[in-house]
Amino acid sequence: MNLSGAGRNALRTSAILLAFAVVGTAMLAYTHDHTEPVIEKSRQAERLALINQVLPAGLYDNDLLAGERTAPADALLGTRKPSALWIARRGGALAGVVLEAAAPDGYAGEIALLIGIAADGTVTGVRVTAHRETPGLGDYIERAKSPWIDQFAGKSLTAPDVKRWAVQKDGGAFDARAGATITPRAIVKAVRNALTYYDRHRAAWAAEEKQP
Repeated sequence: MNLSGAGRNALRTSAILLAFAVVGTAMLAYTHDHTEPVIEKSRQAERLALINQVLPAGLYDNDLLAGERTAPADALLGTRKPSALWIARRGGALAGVVLEAAAPDGYAGEIALLIGIAADGTVTGVRVTAHRETPGLGDYIERAKSPWIDQFAGKSLTAPDVKRWAVQKDGGAFDARAGATITPRAIVKAVRNALTYYDRHRAAWAAEEKQP
């Protein structure tokens, strides 16, 4: 079959475009394969750094990230979908847990929390990981903007007693900013509920074999 000059040029152009497409796809695949592990490693490092803000690394000796689990949605965690939890162990024994939880009734909506709890049921730390509170009014719950969230460290279901698990305006033990009590009320309730969740599962976690 004879092709005109225009036909030959069209075939040549198509071949060149195909070659570029193949080379481009190969380069993208190569880049993805070599950068994805680096990105994932960085992502894991960031996650571990955040976890260590609520559960000090010195409390455990297992690979916390490798032992990540999925907790079903639970009213005590304030979650409407599965969330993550990490079991910390030292020498095989239960050392604590880190829970993803939520305060669903914040002033501007749900407040996502990361809560660390030691084996004895004492809070080791709390961090807000996402919220929609008003800047300059309710965003003091962020650790980067205020130490307000630190007041939960050292607390448990019995210290203070259950009646004192409330903001001071309601006769409780927890400080709240004047004129902005809805948000702190929600977080106090969420932390207390997370402690109850831990208390209900502690025996089962303690009885398990050593995790990775």
